[in-house]
Amino acid sequence: MRRATLDDLGAIMRLERASFPTDAWSDAMMREELGSPHGWYVVDEVAGRLLGYAGLRAVHNAKDADIQTITIAEESRGRGRGRALLRELLHEAARRHVTDVFLEVRADNPVAQRLYLSEGFAEIGRKPRYYQPDDVDALVMRLDLRGWHASTASAAGGADAVPGAAGRAQAWDGGVCS
Repeated sequence: MRRATLDDLGAIMRLERASFPTDAWSDAMMREELGSPHGWYVVDEVAGRLLGYAGLRAVHNAKDADIQTITIAEESRGRGRGRALLRELLHEAARRHVTDVFLEVRADNPVAQRLYLSEGFAEIGRKPRYYQPDDVDALVMRLDLRGWHASTASAAGGADAVPGAAGRAQAWDGGVCS
């Protein structure tokens, strides 16, 4: 896994179109995301082949962030790659001192919903007919990143710590596109 660059745009867009045939982002939209100072995109690559990508949007000094997308090639799904990408985004959000992470997920995508729920996201709302042209609702989900980080750090025996997070964790009341 590595940070995405503009050189990855072609491979990302091939996977984007294969994964989202009715509502894929345009090349221009993805180029803007990859180049944005508020965006942070990673790719999952094996032997030069892009198997997945994911993106986070976190405006400088904001306390919340949005997971923009997580996409895994169909033949690589079910192997933990989506979870690894999600966790990479959450660690970056923690490095940026974010406290809440939000996302939208298709109401007709139970696999993604289970992933997000298993990482501690909770459904907080619904956007009717959000995904067009398919008329599919979006479930809006939120993660208390402080609680997530505390639970993953304790499960890893503290080895999962984010630089600078230990001091912040004491102050937190703590407790995952598409």
